[in-house]
Amino acid sequence: MRRNDRRSARDLMPRYLVSLALSVACTLSAGAQPKPEARRQAAEGFSPERLARLTRFLQRSVDSGATAGAVALIARHGHIVYEEAVGMADREARRPMTPATLFRIASQSKALTSVAAMLLVEDGRLGLDDPVARYIPSFGATTVATVADSSGVRVRRVMPARRQITVRDLLTQTAGISYGTDSLVSARYAAEGLGPAAGYGWYFADKHETVCASTERLARLPFVAHPGERWVYGYATDVLGCVVERASGASLGEFIAERITTPLGMRDTRFCVPAGERLRLAAVYSLDGGVLSRAGEGARGQGDYVQGPCVAQSGGAGLVSTAGDYVRFLVMLANGGTLGTVRILSPASVALMTRDQVGELYGRPGLGFGLGFEVVTDPGRAGRLGEAGQYGWGGAYHTMYWVDPATGLVAVLMAQLLPASGSVLHDRFRTLVYQAIVDGPRARRPTAGVSP
Repeated sequence: MRRNDRRSARDLMPRYLVSLALSVACTLSAGAQPKPEARRQAAEGFSPERLARLTRFLQRSVDSGATAGAVALIARHGHIVYEEAVGMADREARRPMTPATLFRIASQSKALTSVAAMLLVEDGRLGLDDPVARYIPSFGATTVATVADSSGVRVRRVMPARRQITVRDLLTQTAGISYGTDSLVSARYAAEGLGPAAGYGWYFADKHETVCASTERLARLPFVAHPGERWVYGYATDVLGCVVERASGASLGEFIAERITTPLGMRDTRFCVPAGERLRLAAVYSLDGGVLSRAGEGARGQGDYVQGPCVAQSGGAGLVSTAGDYVRFLVMLANGGTLGTVRILSPASVALMTRDQVGELYGRPGLGFGLGFEVVTDPGRAGRLGEAGQYGWGGAYHTMYWVDPATGLVAVLMAQLLPASGSVLHDRFRTLVYQAIVDGPRARRPTAGVSP
């Protein structure tokens, strides 16, 4: 009851009733307690009222047709403080989005493959400066396509790479390997069923050959930069997945399951969706020119994640997961390699992975790139909220994540938009997460696990 309302009611009641009414009001006020969720949010430095802004934004995004649905999850110091599912996982089937919805995470697969490689480094079975040719012999003599001037005419020429590609080059995306869409090499890649002939270049789910088989053919094609001389985004992490297979003696899916997802309790993270769980997989939508429509079938739409051959385990873009699973993985990293009683990596390895390794090669102010992650080196120059040292990445289907160690923050947003031209979902999400933190960075050690 507002103050003005109480004054009006007092004027209408006999005097002996006024004290009774005030007594009841005070009793009710004293007995009103915040909901457990609000108490948990406040305990972790979040304003429940400000987090409600995030919920309203996500719902507006659905109502306005900016996305069919989304799942957002935020944890701080190992405690989940926010979990919200809005909209539809499948509008046409009237299937709502839920926290258990499965998403194609595309390039968010790279983080797990990078951790898999670091596990082998810690095992002594792999070295960061090992030549890739030690595990994939066809990489012993790679080539680079360049443009040269000959009598005033620009011509393409292919020359031997100046040095061999290393495991570190693959992890930092400085191997010079693109997705084959560059005009210098696109025709050659298309002839091999790679690059533009493979959906958006990174798509492997429809292939009937292993990624190692594709990688052997890739090694015969020209790359677009010499190793260590440019940051080039492309098939490097798929090649790394093959290195993991050769070094471990297991398939990439088996190795990730044994060493990462099973120990962390990530029950829904895998390379394909069992037929019995197909209704958990969100549909893909296209946002083009502000118009949302259901994407078609095939590589540029729904993909082959349920009924596909499930042969090519793409370490660069092939995994399916849930927001909850991915948060468990990120909290492990935020904790320096542990979740609960399970240790995956050493703190030293996590620290190395999440430091800038490439300097000016990344070419984006205030940002760098580590061993599998984009790293914020200067938030002001990068125009990023949060503290220096945060790291993250995203996926082509419009998923995103980041970890902010100084703030103890982990955040994940899952949607399924391909393409997502003109979407502001990611930028707004980041802003609305940080505006809800009201205590600033806290020097507090993360808890051992993930708890509600």
